Amino acid sequence: MNNKREVFSWVMYDWANSPFGSTVVTTFLGPYLTTLALAQGGMVNVLGFEVNGKGFFTLCVSISVFMQVLFLPVLGTLADYAPVKKYLMLTFAYIGAIATTLLFFIQGNLVAWGGLLFIIANLSFGASLVFYNAFLPDIASPDTRDTVSSQGFGFGYTGGGVLLVINILMVNFMADTALAVRLSLASAGLWWLFFTLIFPQRHLRQRQPTESLPAGSNYLSHSLKQFWASLKEMYQYYPKTLRFLIGYLIYNDGIQTVIVASGIFATTELGMGPETLVIVILFVQFVAAGGAWLFNLVAARIGAKNTIIINLLIWSASVIYAYGFLYTTTQFWILGFTTGLVLGSSQALSRSLFSQMIPENRESAYFGLYEISERGTSWLGPIVFTYAVNQTDSARIAILPIIAFFVFGMVMLYFTDVREAIRAAGNEVPQVV
Repeated sequence: MNNKREVFSWVMYDWANSPFGSTVVTTFLGPYLTTLALAQGGMVNVLGFEVNGKGFFTLCVSISVFMQVLFLPVLGTLADYAPVKKYLMLTFAYIGAIATTLLFFIQGNLVAWGGLLFIIANLSFGASLVFYNAFLPDIASPDTRDTVSSQGFGFGYTGGGVLLVINILMVNFMADTALAVRLSLASAGLWWLFFTLIFPQRHLRQRQPTESLPAGSNYLSHSLKQFWASLKEMYQYYPKTLRFLIGYLIYNDGIQTVIVASGIFATTELGMGPETLVIVILFVQFVAAGGAWLFNLVAARIGAKNTIIINLLIWSASVIYAYGFLYTTTQFWILGFTTGLVLGSSQALSRSLFSQMIPENRESAYFGLYEISERGTSWLGPIVFTYAVNQTDSARIAILPIIAFFVFGMVMLYFTDVREAIRAAGNEVPQVV
């Protein structure tokens, strides 16, 4: 544990994959597919069903996360019984990076194909993060885990910001804006591929699992059995961990929905073009990196749990602000600052806190459940947003119900005794949690 080179290589995978979230999910792909759909009549045909172009991208997010719900917990359990954690992390990273790069070819009436490539990329993104997160207890001791997790998000949002600088130059100085957007989408895939090869491919070390496969079992059937056993195990022996997980899945679903919907909101409600939107998102990346470091200091004094609750209060206020007061580009900048401040922090501290509340040698299985709602992935929120858009044709109205996700998460977290959850999992309780 705490090997500096390995920790740095782990952190750099955040640097590698985060542009997928900042460039593809948050900034360009949603507004780009929406613009293409509107140019083709405003509707997208999905398996015979007509979907409003304003809600098509969020529907794709929901589909990809539904697939994650089916596959990721089983994949996570598999990694606890076979020495494949690093192999699977890298395999899905490369699939996601290649699918992202291929978004360059989406134009004209290929909106549905763009959605399919995104579903593949986002599913792979989430799968790689299952194993990436499961490395955290391997490489960082309990007293350093908040810091290492925050470093990961800090480096990630900084990496996303650096690539967005390049994207800004392309969008603002190239004559063909659509080409610049397509190049920006492809650049996120190439960035993801390159830095994964340079750092985690070379320096992350695969540990041998301590659990062995029972005689007469195969990996697939045993993984399915262990997935259900993990749910039963949490319900019977770690109910406080399960309570935190449920709360996290809900409130982080809200966070990811705000991220996904922000570009669509700016485009359809404020008339903001990609050249302005990308600068705001760039600003958010660096604020998020600073926020992760800042709130890590706060968590060191008042604990991760209380810090996350403060973050969720700010998220709730931000949604209210977006619905009732956000009508100008200047006001969108204000929203970007407030959400950016808590973006990295709420995710980094949730990850490190959850890692303290799970039993040793079961990290991949539990993080397979956790990954159902991680960065760039959400399910219920986009469904709510897509339905509201289809009913009202307004992204402003559609964003309002998301506040319920933050309120529910706060209540669940407030009534979770995290110290007792850590003890029940058999782990060392840090001095401040």
